[in-house]
Amino acid sequence: MSVSPIASTEYVVIDVRSPAEYAGGHVADAVNLPLDRFVDGYAQLLRDKSTPVILYCASGARSGQAVQFLLAQGYVAVSNGISAPAVAQRLGKALVA
Repeated sequence: MSVSPIASTEYVVIDVRSPAEYAGGHVADAVNLPLDRFVDGYAQLLRDKSTPVILYCASGARSGQAVQFLLAQGYVAVSNGISAPAVAQRLGKALVA
């Protein structure tokens, strides 16, 4: 799997749900990096360990695992946004399908 790196901007939003869940509705501009592929793809996507990262899934469980993993890798600004609707509301972004 090839994931394009994101230039350091204000934050990166990552949806760790499956591609089918992502296709059913996700936060605008969120990158889909499913949890089962996360370990293989995160470094390509997140080259700067100080970039703020918001992760979400359906309930916060998978994104919580991804948060803990990134913290263990030395990332310093990661947060669990819990779900797509919660992140969309927090960031003032639309949910798109």
